[in-house]
Amino acid sequence: MAIDSILAQIDAEIARLSQVRALLGGGTGKPATKAASAPRARGRKKRVLSADARKRIAEAQRKRWAAQRAKSAKAK
Repeated sequence: MAIDSILAQIDAEIARLSQVRALLGGGTGKPATKAASAPRARGRKKRVLSADARKRIAEAQRKRWAAQRAKSAKAK
């Protein structure tokens, strides 16, 4: 008895999903076109840094490198 109710629920879900697919596909009963059904492959927007920001980042990285070189020279 439990299997029959599970199968009935699955059939009802399939019918509901078929209706939703028909609505999304334009309601014609035809499968949606590839462009309409495929998710758009959008990348993230490219982040743009100002010249001043790039300069600050570069200076900070050079400072970190210098500190690392000083640390490794001290260890020798």
